[in-house]
Amino acid sequence: MTIKTPLPYSPDEIDLGRDNRYWWQHLTWYHWFVVLVASMAWFFDCLDQRIFSLARNPALNALKANGITPKEVQDFGKVVTAFFLIGWGVGGMIFGALGDKFGRTRMLTTTILIYSVFTGLSFLSRTWWDFTLFRFLTGFGVGGVFGLAVSLIAETVPTVARTQSLGLLQILSAVGNISASLVMMGITKLEILKVLPSGQGWRYMFLVGAAPALMVIFTGRFLREPVPWLRLKEQGLLPKGSILAPYFKLFGERRWRKNLLVGALIASTGVVGLWAIGEYAVDLQRNIFSTYFAARVPKEQVLGHVNDSIALAFFLTQLGAVVGMWIFTRIALAAGRRLAFFIGFTSALIVTVMVYWKMSTPHDAYWMMPLMGAAQLSVFAGFSIYLPELFPSGMRSTGTSFCYNLGRFAAAGGSFFSAALSQGIFANGDKTSPLPLRYSAMSMCVIFLVGIAVLPFAPETKGKPLPED
Repeated sequence: MTIKTPLPYSPDEIDLGRDNRYWWQHLTWYHWFVVLVASMAWFFDCLDQRIFSLARNPALNALKANGITPKEVQDFGKVVTAFFLIGWGVGGMIFGALGDKFGRTRMLTTTILIYSVFTGLSFLSRTWWDFTLFRFLTGFGVGGVFGLAVSLIAETVPTVARTQSLGLLQILSAVGNISASLVMMGITKLEILKVLPSGQGWRYMFLVGAAPALMVIFTGRFLREPVPWLRLKEQGLLPKGSILAPYFKLFGERRWRKNLLVGALIASTGVVGLWAIGEYAVDLQRNIFSTYFAARVPKEQVLGHVNDSIALAFFLTQLGAVVGMWIFTRIALAAGRRLAFFIGFTSALIVTVMVYWKMSTPHDAYWMMPLMGAAQLSVFAGFSIYLPELFPSGMRSTGTSFCYNLGRFAAAGGSFFSAALSQGIFANGDKTSPLPLRYSAMSMCVIFLVGIAVLPFAPETKGKPLPED
């Protein structure tokens, strides 16, 4: 078999001392194409995630049975989120291994189709339970994208541009998150103008989320497998046997087993922090914004003001995330991955506690949420940069996906635990009080200490080539 794909880098490009070009000047048109396609796959993936975050409670309110209280809607939102995360984790574990066995591009196309179709089908939901099922199946596709996308970029672009390209992928993911807030703002305006049925805008948000299916046209026709994977295929060194074969190989060697544990704990910290804690800031905002506007505007205008304020706060959160991920990338390049993670986790701990403790008005949210977005999401740039640097080509997709998606199960458990805290330990007689949500979120911020504690055991990969089998 002849490898027709051009080598992703030449030896001269690795020696920065003999090449003073900027990192982007090392990229050919095909390198840029790979970065664009992988980033767009992750962009739409993040668009879907955030559409769910913004549309979850409106959907559950519209689909609820008679007699269900707002508190019960809020609590079931955590259950739906948990099932979404479980589907995400299962999909990531499966498609990560399939990416090592059958190729990154083929599996990336498959995952895009899965999450597009089931996001679109969420439009047809009639009860809480079919809505939950569609979100679980959407998560199955969503979970596979990250490991495949970062493996594809890491193995294709030149070594001197790898960190920046992977950081760019995560920074552009925030554009997907911002787009979700713009979609919500636009659909809210259409509801106010009575172009769309009142209270049904959430359905059209999920319909917009079906658009990524068009991505398969590009990924299927023009994208090639990276050279390191093709070499392993030519040499017959790809994982053989069942889907568990890559996992047996990872767990079978001490070096990769240690990296797997370290990467999983670091990634789980960030994922739990975002999805089991930060995710419910929207619910806190809806609670306090409703009270705030109920005292200031006519009753029929309250919902529109609340939705607009939530969308604006979310938009500002994602602008903060862009800044945070850019800063993380710069620190990772200059001072190393471990220091960047330490700063990110420490900032996330302090800022998240402050937000849940002190946020009381929309004006608070407009300056607090960008800080929380910068702190919590900064480390996600680190996941795209650091995780593929821990594993060789034959296990890279599997190892990266395992680390990143194991946190989904932890976050799902965290969502159930958070619901139990707010319903039990921190519950009070006032069904409209935000205090249980505040206290449960603040208590769970202890998770950030886990990420900090594991950093001394994490290998520093700054300036090193990708490991090989």
